[in-house]
Amino acid sequence: MALLIDQDASRFRQIVRGKIKQNLKKYMSNGEVIGKRGKDFVSIPVPHIDLPHFRFGDSQGGVGQGEGEVGTPLGPGEQGNGSGKAGNQPGGHILEVEVTLEELAEILGEELELPRIQPKSKNNVEGETSRYTSLRRVGPNSLRHFKRSYREALKRQISSGMYSREKPSIVPIRDDMRYRSWKTYPRPDSNAVILYMMDISGSMTQNKKELVRMTAFWIDTWLRAHYKNLTTRYIVHDAAAYEVDADTFYHVRENGGTKISSAYEFCKHLIEREYGGDTANLYGFHFSDGENFDGEDDAYCLQLLADSLLPQMNLFGYGQVASGYGAYFLGTLNRLRDEKLVTAQIGDQDDIYSAIKTFLGKGA
Repeated sequence: MALLIDQDASRFRQIVRGKIKQNLKKYMSNGEVIGKRGKDFVSIPVPHIDLPHFRFGDSQGGVGQGEGEVGTPLGPGEQGNGSGKAGNQPGGHILEVEVTLEELAEILGEELELPRIQPKSKNNVEGETSRYTSLRRVGPNSLRHFKRSYREALKRQISSGMYSREKPSIVPIRDDMRYRSWKTYPRPDSNAVILYMMDISGSMTQNKKELVRMTAFWIDTWLRAHYKNLTTRYIVHDAAAYEVDADTFYHVRENGGTKISSAYEFCKHLIEREYGGDTANLYGFHFSDGENFDGEDDAYCLQLLADSLLPQMNLFGYGQVASGYGAYFLGTLNRLRDEKLVTAQIGDQDDIYSAIKTFLGKGA
């Protein structure tokens, strides 16, 4: 019975996984999924999966009794038009399914065909892991190795002449008991830092910030699947830049001009002060509507990227959100030829899917 239940549960999870993959683009453009995020899982609404079952009417006779034609439902099938007495049939329902962030990352990678990230080998912090690799004669019952214990008992009874083929009975004694034993090995746990930067000038509306929030969620989900230790830092800027917490990052309201170089300078100094010497895998993501102060500042941003930021980072992504007239910064960045620099336009929620594929498609 337990085996059947496990098989049914596994099949159900496979069906749910298929539904999520089928509708992944819709979920990626839906902020509701992010709102239902827990510490290690998210709650995703999927169409109700209707498993076969019997429905009985009010009057239940014997098998095959009563009038009826082939295809007649087993229960009453009255359908209303919104008026009259309450109906008795179920309608279409949405099923809330909890999916771990690890599962969600796997689905994301499979559907978008994202390559696995290969962390810099020199940027590791050492952890420890235990593996059961040997046996010993003493230990707790929870670690008893039943197969090896009975093998030892069989060997003892055969060698002593106590074993009978006619009446086989194997009774282990204390000396036959074997217990699993473990050894501790060093484990390299790669660490990473995400540096999010966002334009909060007067032209960055709340709708644009919502696009940033949803995009950042999927970036986080993918990177957390590859790095055990992930630190996230948030930098906002108008004509000046400063660091904030996550809640402020997505909800702060400002009304000023835009000087993008202020964010890149702040990011440069932060890396030099806290992450110098290749101590982490660094990822930078900057979001703006592209309406920068002037062409001179654009040129300075290119210099900061080429000389200071890109040499230190695994990847730098720029997302231009819902840009309009005067949004030239994306074109400016595209003049810089560096495999670590990736850019994407995020005009609306439907563009998040392709933006994530663009940002993470190199597996840097």
